[in-house]
Amino acid sequence: MPAMQYPDWIWHNGEIKRWQDATTHIMAHGLHYGSSVFEGIRCYETPNGPAIFRLADHNKRLYASARIYDMALPYDLDTLNAACREVIRRNELTRAYLRPFAWRGLGGFGLSADTPIDMAVATWFMGPYLGEEALDTGIDACVSSWQRFAPNTIPAGAKAGGNYLSGQLIAREARRLGFGEGIALASTGLLSEGAGENLFLVFDGALHTTPVSAALLNGITRNSLITLARDNGIEVIERDLPREYLYLCDELFMCGTAAEITPIRSVDGRQVGAGKPGPVTRRLQELFFGLFDGRTPDRHGWLETL
Repeated sequence: MPAMQYPDWIWHNGEIKRWQDATTHIMAHGLHYGSSVFEGIRCYETPNGPAIFRLADHNKRLYASARIYDMALPYDLDTLNAACREVIRRNELTRAYLRPFAWRGLGGFGLSADTPIDMAVATWFMGPYLGEEALDTGIDACVSSWQRFAPNTIPAGAKAGGNYLSGQLIAREARRLGFGEGIALASTGLLSEGAGENLFLVFDGALHTTPVSAALLNGITRNSLITLARDNGIEVIERDLPREYLYLCDELFMCGTAAEITPIRSVDGRQVGAGKPGPVTRRLQELFFGLFDGRTPDRHGWLETL
């Protein structure tokens, strides 16, 4: 894998800095205890120039995650949104992945220690998260041996750094076994989500997806697809789903800011449907990516040009 090419500029605690100058102390609370919250946001090329997809919605969720973890963020939403736009402009990117995040910095050393809250926004170019061919041909997935956390243990509704230790176990196990991604069950034994993606199953032309009570993050891409589907006459059903439905559905795909809409052609070595992306998956890809090339009207005001 080629070395990542880091961009020149980053926003850190209210200032635009050189990437290499945006540092934090090795004894920062967030590094030791996972006490950070973050977002992943994409900027796409559009006929009207670069546009950030659902910028305000993503950053509102960042503040909600911080509230769950009792982190008082030192900058307001307008400042954070402006910082996201500025780092893309300063790095002269037209397609980009944005990472706004906040963490407990250097202060006390106990779990409940009071510390300063640091914030930053990074951006870089990111292609398809699960591989160049994944959006077109799909991936092979497996059900992980690792389950998602039980209710009232870790809040799955927060996009917090520590939560993603679970996703790391799931993703790394899948890669080690030769699969493109892992799928997690909830503590109930019912379906939850992927390592870092939400799930949609298709039965008889209708979309079925697991509810937020299934230890999953209520993804903004998930919400976008539910909205686009309903706008275009595709039925959407949120319900508990057992594992075996992965083997019985007509189509299956993962979604998320990084993964976008990634079809799944097999699970645990069992072919899903026809073994290739189906018509509902393709239609949703057309509707979603059409937002950025003008084929799909932006009726909900999701695109924010720079």
